[in-house]
Amino acid sequence: MNDRTAARRADFEGKAREAATPAASKPAVSKPAVSKPAAPKRRNGAGPLSLGVLDGHLGYYLRRAQIWIFQDFIRTLEGLDLRPAEFSVLAVIGGNKGLSQADVAQRLGIERARLVRLLDRLEKRGFTQRLPSATDRRSHVLRLTPSGQQILKRAKALVMVHEGRLIERLGHAPHKMMIDALRDFDR
Repeated sequence: MNDRTAARRADFEGKAREAATPAASKPAVSKPAVSKPAAPKRRNGAGPLSLGVLDGHLGYYLRRAQIWIFQDFIRTLEGLDLRPAEFSVLAVIGGNKGLSQADVAQRLGIERARLVRLLDRLEKRGFTQRLPSATDRRSHVLRLTPSGQQILKRAKALVMVHEGRLIERLGHAPHKMMIDALRDFDR
């Protein structure tokens, strides 16, 4: 890791710690995109390594971006011990009253059996509750507990720091363009 990268990482880690406190609820500041590093050279010293046909495949680059995003997200929220899927479930439950498990599973594209395991973990940690539905005896209504509301508030502040790093890496306009392009992709 070079000095510039180490300094940026230390700065972001400081911001992440600051954001985890209740007083820190400022939005992340966007910065200009960082220049892209050159393609890695081969170990034998030959020219840059080619991606071949992968260089023209969006899926390859989306997967690489997803890996970077998830690793950064996990590092940023490690103090809260929340994984991306758990944060997503808390965010959707927190943003919508009276949701059923089926509603959450459908909206997030999570298999119902996996969602049940996620909810079991969140419930065990005291963040969510499953209550009997007043309209459908076969269904449960999901809600955040006060602890769940508190952890979601802290997580949102940290996610703003994470998203700020992503904006720094991509630039503000490409970040917005990607969200706009992918928002309704699976509908």
